[in-house]
Amino acid sequence: MSKTTEPKDPARKADDDWRSELTPEQYRVTREHGTERPFSHPYNGEKRDGVYRCVCCGAPLFSSKAKYDSGSGWPSFYEPVTGDAVDEHTDTSHFMRRTEVRCARCEAHLGHVFPDGPQPTGLRYCMNGTALKLTPDEE
Repeated sequence: MSKTTEPKDPARKADDDWRSELTPEQYRVTREHGTERPFSHPYNGEKRDGVYRCVCCGAPLFSSKAKYDSGSGWPSFYEPVTGDAVDEHTDTSHFMRRTEVRCARCEAHLGHVFPDGPQPTGLRYCMNGTALKLTPDEE
């Protein structure tokens, strides 16, 4: 009788694997829950249509259709592509209480969500551009 094992989920990797696949800044932001400086990432002013994916695992996270200029210095969206694209966690670091947003597939830290966004959701998903990879729509 042979023993079967579940295939390893490629989105769940050892820390050394993440370190070898990501740039030091991508690793710091996504795996160590870091934050990039405001206004430092080109995606803050990006205008192309497409899907913003997780830089770690490639999962689709946000559509450019939900992107808007929040003035915060980080790429901002009013909703994820689907209801299960991201997970939310309580973050009490830096003497604050915030809602952290992570990729639901690989648990990469993406940023935070705040209740001061535009309609139709009233939410502002304030994401680190370093944690995202834009797949532009074909023209």
